[in-house]
Amino acid sequence: MPSPELQAALEAARAAAGVIRGYYQRNLQIRTKADQSPVTEADVRAEETIRAILTERFPGYGFYGEETGRHDAGAENVWLVDPIDGTKSFVRECPFFSTQIALLRGGRLVLGVSSAPVYGELAWAEEGRGAYLNERPIRVSATSELGASIVSTGNLKTLARSGQWQKLGALIGRISRIRGYGDFVHYHLLARGSLDVVIESDVNILDIAALAVIVREAGGRFTDLAGGELTVDTTSVLASNGALHAPVLAALA
Repeated sequence: MPSPELQAALEAARAAAGVIRGYYQRNLQIRTKADQSPVTEADVRAEETIRAILTERFPGYGFYGEETGRHDAGAENVWLVDPIDGTKSFVRECPFFSTQIALLRGGRLVLGVSSAPVYGELAWAEEGRGAYLNERPIRVSATSELGASIVSTGNLKTLARSGQWQKLGALIGRISRIRGYGDFVHYHLLARGSLDVVIESDVNILDIAALAVIVREAGGRFTDLAGGELTVDTTSVLASNGALHAPVLAALA
């Protein structure tokens, strides 16, 4: 039985999906934020919808949203929300965007909902209760050899400018297959066992918080590229089925 918190997060994600579908493939005005990322009315309206539901149900919880910023961020429980992760895909009418809702309790991520309304996937997880995709339980792969592994990458700009770039190239030469699914897509694939490793060097915690819970509850491991645990300041990701985490960390060290 989902907790009241998960029930609220799922309700908020579904309500946001209704808002997002209403704006998708419409001619929208796009504003550029200070960090040069785009924002549309769909982003703002979806976050308002999510925040209204979550704060009504849990008025004592903090809220950290991509569009509205931090509110009561020092609370024991804080919702982390990206209403449209992948706005660039959204405005280009590409279905690889999602709504991300996570709950941070005492500094630990304990709940995650990843909703991709146009792509047609809804994933969720709670700490200790497993992970689900479209109502079905999911599990990471059992692949244990790099030579048999499938690796997916996201944004690698920072990695490309670092000394690790050549090490990544060497790693790619050792694996079975390399793809760049990006965004929520490769984390859903990882959590359901369809690939084995995800590498990214340029992310925001709001992009990955919910997905980290889902991957972990599916039996995987989720850290930064140095092997450190996630914090609100995390900007890189190494996510894996668990068995391949140490070998990939060693290859990129």
